[in-house]
Amino acid sequence: MRRQDAAVRDGPAKASIKDTLAVLAEVVVPTLGKGVLIRRPRVVALAERLNLDGRAVRRMQYLRRKYGGGPLLLAVPGRPQAMILTAEHVHQVLRGAPEPFAPSTLEKHAALAHFEEKVSLISQPPERAERRRFNDEMLENDRPVHSMANRFVTVVDDEARKLLSETGDDLSWDAFITAWYRVVRRVILGHEARDDQNLTDMLAKLRAAGNWAFLHPGRKQLQRRFHERLKEHLKRAEPGSLAARIASRPNMEVTASADQVAHWLFAFDPGGIATFRALALIASHPEAARRVNEEIATAGRANREELPFVRACILESVRIWPTTPAILRETTEDVQWHGGVLPKNTHVVIYAPYFHRDDENLPEAHRFAPDLWLEAAPARRWPLIPFSEGPGICPAHNFVPMLGSMMIAAILEKHRIALQDPNRLQPDRPLPGTLDNYTLRFSLANS
Repeated sequence: MRRQDAAVRDGPAKASIKDTLAVLAEVVVPTLGKGVLIRRPRVVALAERLNLDGRAVRRMQYLRRKYGGGPLLLAVPGRPQAMILTAEHVHQVLRGAPEPFAPSTLEKHAALAHFEEKVSLISQPPERAERRRFNDEMLENDRPVHSMANRFVTVVDDEARKLLSETGDDLSWDAFITAWYRVVRRVILGHEARDDQNLTDMLAKLRAAGNWAFLHPGRKQLQRRFHERLKEHLKRAEPGSLAARIASRPNMEVTASADQVAHWLFAFDPGGIATFRALALIASHPEAARRVNEEIATAGRANREELPFVRACILESVRIWPTTPAILRETTEDVQWHGGVLPKNTHVVIYAPYFHRDDENLPEAHRFAPDLWLEAAPARRWPLIPFSEGPGICPAHNFVPMLGSMMIAAILEKHRIALQDPNRLQPDRPLPGTLDNYTLRFSLANS
């Protein structure tokens, strides 16, 4: 790709009004309805019952057959909106960040600015470079196992033990996510933040406002109180926490470390969803359960930092049910495409479920296949992008699965697990387009 050549006049394919309305009804509205920054449980339940994500994938497949490789411009007023339809274009867009495909889109900024105005994801150069560097250094983006992993194992074991003692033989989402966020607050902010559920609740309210993006006036007072409370925890710099690492790093005002940490706290909610869904996949697939239990037993507590197969199960959970279904980019200049020119300021949408569940190109589309993630580079043969890709990849793409695999290991170390409604997931049937994590329940038995 390069800048527009004056001789090139044609642009990408344009969808008809009828097809545009179908995309809005079957892809865009259900995605927004479920909640972009925080899920709406009733809509998630409806999406599973009506298989809305499955319908969205079929709609995208239809567009590819009708219009070819794309990108496909939708017939909507205002600035151009382009849907990516082919694997090659996914890689081109995601590897082209931050120029000419910027992660900071108008829509994303309108949503995230409700609680993290200076987060790297919506920052512009040159501020973005320092903020992204901070995230990569603190979360150790390039390492599958964080250098503080041994400390984190202790935290996870402690909270999992308390969770299991409180829940007995019945594990629900509410109990799990409460324990999960205690782990998150201890790992990031230290033990003194363990019971600060109010911090998490404030963030949830701000994220709920962010779901409405431009349409919500914002909650400035709540945002101020949230950041004051967060900064108090960070200032304490409790030893053994990421807050202590932050305090030891030479940070400038431009770093806006509290905004970056706010995003970590936000990102661990979908991380918890992915971990809980991975438990459901493991519980419903006996061979995977056998391998998981064998890996946990072999590793023991002393080597629980790295559990490749358990981690693969979490990544496969996000592949099957993406927690970030729409990856957004915005063109910063006119971009030459093989079919013409993609204009400057085009809003580019990569709908992850379409690629992750495309049974016309991915044989494993509708089944649980964690071995995909044990390959050296699974995304090279097909765009499996649970945490995006390229320079804009999520800085926690290793950190979250690492912590999730520790949590699964701590739960399953001495327990067998079974879905209380086994009909929802069966290994001999295609997996549903959506899985409502809020109503999942497990029965636990001593192993």
